[in-house]
Amino acid sequence: MKYLALLAALALPGPALANPDPADWDAVLTEADGQTVFWNAWGGSTTTNDFIAWVGERVAQDYGVTLEHVKLTDTADAVTRVLSERQAGENEDGAIDLIWINGANFAAMKEADLLFGPFAEHLPNWALVDTDGKTVQTDFTVPVEGYEAPWAMAQVVFMYDTADVPESLTSMPALLDWARANPGRFTYPQPPDFLGATFLKQALVDLLEDPSVLQDPVSEETYSGVTGPLWAFLDELTPLLWREGRAYPASGPAQLQLMADDEIDLAISFSPGEATAAIANFQLPETVRTFVLEKGTIGNASFVAIPYNSGSKAGAMVVANFLMSPEAQARAQDPEVLGYGTVLDMDALTAEDRATFDALDLGVATLSPEDLGAVQAEPHPSWMTRITNDWVDRYGSGP
Repeated sequence: MKYLALLAALALPGPALANPDPADWDAVLTEADGQTVFWNAWGGSTTTNDFIAWVGERVAQDYGVTLEHVKLTDTADAVTRVLSERQAGENEDGAIDLIWINGANFAAMKEADLLFGPFAEHLPNWALVDTDGKTVQTDFTVPVEGYEAPWAMAQVVFMYDTADVPESLTSMPALLDWARANPGRFTYPQPPDFLGATFLKQALVDLLEDPSVLQDPVSEETYSGVTGPLWAFLDELTPLLWREGRAYPASGPAQLQLMADDEIDLAISFSPGEATAAIANFQLPETVRTFVLEKGTIGNASFVAIPYNSGSKAGAMVVANFLMSPEAQARAQDPEVLGYGTVLDMDALTAEDRATFDALDLGVATLSPEDLGAVQAEPHPSWMTRITNDWVDRYGSGP
């Protein structure tokens, strides 16, 4: 991405500002009351937008914080906005107060000192977070160090319609074999869409004998050898895709619509509960189920971060803390709302809060934590950037 080079050039400390101290929570609450928080977050899902609207209602009721959802199609747009404000000397009251962020975007902002913090581990609800069993202190291998707060867990699953696909597939080679027998019945969102890029990473992780090489930054000396199996796989798969790989759905929801319209039988998701939620919302047929690959699938956390020049840092911390609350986490995990995995440690909750989670019916299409199996680590952010750019060059204009 072009802005990454600019960020590296501007990796200078920001000006000293009078920032709220996250360790003094009473003072944070006092300062947050009456603030407006502009949360820049992906706006491509109605269910996610509705959840964010509910969060806004709750923080307004309890804390006097007004939450405005600025809907993004690409998180990089928010990063570019903060960078532009740095260049213009707008260091005290930027347009963005909170960003839903992951991976390369977080790594770039952290390296360029464009983030407020550390704050996350001082938030009251951090004490409830599962820091041992969930990847909440690293983001695509990059140490978080308190510069972003987790609010949802995700893991790659594949949704399939059992009316057309009799059994789950165990690996990427098995998926290719199935595509040969069922041409035109699978696709994935078009990279650089996040979910489409995730499919590329998942394929590479599954195809490599030892995917640990992906934990290090891309090396020019080894890149061709490491990614060779991916391109060989895609060269065979692409003409077998929906519309022979000449067109792709633009996003995850667009891919879901193709499944609803019975144009495809198989789709990738980064939410184990998405299929159940879609069935509940009459977006998918009741015959849809999910599976993971035999070697495991990629998993990560969703985070929120606060730009260095936010004028509503206290309000943004209140929102981040509420997102980690048992109330918000249980609502997000409800398959009729979002179906996201929780970041919380059940053993750290009160009996009442734990009972709320226990009472959730995860639904017929949601795998149990045991059935989700091993979680494969996210590759270093540089891999996603590089293989996405190469995919565009190789396949972006069709076969």
